[in-house]
Amino acid sequence: MTITRWLSVIVAIGMVAGLAACATSPPRPRFPELTYGHFGAFKLDVSRVDIVDEFVSPLKAPNIEHLLPVPPDRTLRRWATDRLAATGAPGRYARFIIQDAKVTETDLPRTPGVRGAFTTDQTQRYDISLAVGLEIRAERGNFRDGFASATATRFRTVPEGITINEREKIWFEMVEAAMNDVNAELERQIRANLPRFLK
Repeated sequence: MTITRWLSVIVAIGMVAGLAACATSPPRPRFPELTYGHFGAFKLDVSRVDIVDEFVSPLKAPNIEHLLPVPPDRTLRRWATDRLAATGAPGRYARFIIQDAKVTETDLPRTPGVRGAFTTDQTQRYDISLAVGLEIRAERGNFRDGFASATATRFRTVPEGITINEREKIWFEMVEAAMNDVNAELERQIRANLPRFLK
């Protein structure tokens, strides 16, 4: 076999290897479940804690919460499970209400013309909005005896060319940060507004 033939074979092998490398995408990252049991549970003088999810995702743009590796509504449910404990006798119950858990994506304008070819634009903005309420209600008459609430909003922009793995990491960080805000505000409000229902 001539040197030219050998070079052709080597180039062909290199091209096949390059195509195979391009076809193999990096493994998707695995994100931990966000948990809140390490903060300790609020022992409520109620017979049970009901979790009510009033937020209904439209499952279409601009909403993307259903695409997140750690969805915010599921994380809010986990907060309630970890941090609210029913330790009372019948007569009262608690309702943890998920009012909002949306994440939206907005396309941002790009730099036009020749200048745009040399500019790395921020191409999308992501907004997260969380809102929850905690009610203490009497079994008889279903009157509301106490209430606490919390809201949180965060946003991030991302540059063009970002990978799906990098994007999902940003989504995870947004949920984690917004949930930290909700956790801190609910702690403050429960201690301020519901002290007589704590054991």
